[in-house]
Amino acid sequence: MSMFNRLLASVGIGNAKVDTLLEHSRYAPGGEVRGVVKMQGGQVSQKVDGIQLSLLTQYVRESNDNQRWETFELAHYRISDAFTLQPNESKEYPFTIQLPYATPLTIGQAPVWLKTTLDIASAVDPNDNDRLEIIPNVEQSIVIDALNRLGFRLRKADCEYAPRIGGHHPFVQEFEFVPTSYFRGDLDELEVIFIPIDGQLELLLQIDRRARGIGGWLTEAMDMDETFVRYRLPHDEWRRLGAEGVSAELAELIRRYI
Repeated sequence: MSMFNRLLASVGIGNAKVDTLLEHSRYAPGGEVRGVVKMQGGQVSQKVDGIQLSLLTQYVRESNDNQRWETFELAHYRISDAFTLQPNESKEYPFTIQLPYATPLTIGQAPVWLKTTLDIASAVDPNDNDRLEIIPNVEQSIVIDALNRLGFRLRKADCEYAPRIGGHHPFVQEFEFVPTSYFRGDLDELEVIFIPIDGQLELLLQIDRRARGIGGWLTEAMDMDETFVRYRLPHDEWRRLGAEGVSAELAELIRRYI
């Protein structure tokens, strides 16, 4: 019977179960996540080599005019050493982890989730998936508020394959804003990418000027109407300026290119 139970556990039947409970469901990039991993032993004792947490997201990659979703691990955390889980034993491991500052916001089709895995040799690893809602942190909120003050409305946000821009990640999250007041008639759209760099936040702005006349149509057809601009400040400087100060800075920056 014992050998039979071990056989069942090796294919995931009668195996240990895992459930991760998080203190909150909403977090900001760079924030701390606290929770507890709850485990329930199966029909036999099992050696667990460790508890692994993976922070995952998805991005879109285009190939031959086709789009496909790819999963990417943003961060990996090991929250326990090896231990043995006895039959029907209940065990808990509390944890605290920090989210990367480059964690995408869950706006539009940008899922972020935490996958918990019990690393069990010669068995199907039990796992649990928990969705996270990622909201803007303080600096990102200041930028978004500043753009709203300038009459920009968020049209869409996508995580797209861009390894040359993404740095350690093969993708970036691109926010597409459309002008509704001050820059209406001057811009088609403003695309914004948040790039965190060592205690600073950099904005990569793609300023898409509105084409005018035949010459403008040719310029637009050749994508010559788009300008990329970088704007970087330390975290404390974003906070010192606030949304009002940042909106003035961004307005002056955008006007240089229209």
